[in-house]
Amino acid sequence: MNWIHASLVIAATVAASGCGVESASTAATAAALKQKELEAGKKTMAEAEKKIGQAMEQVQQNAQKAAGADK
Repeated sequence: MNWIHASLVIAATVAASGCGVESASTAATAAALKQKELEAGKKTMAEAEKKIGQAMEQVQQNAQKAAGADK
């Protein structure tokens, strides 16, 4: 009976250590996905800022043209 108990303890230990490795792998994968999401968000924000800047320049140019036409 004693060797059965030891075998069960060893089996449980091996199974538990396997779960830890899987959890670490899952966490690493999740972190990599979050990093990609963050980079995509930064790229989107930079593109939006560029478009806003272009729109502001266009508004300013139109205002200058309108002011020149009023003279």
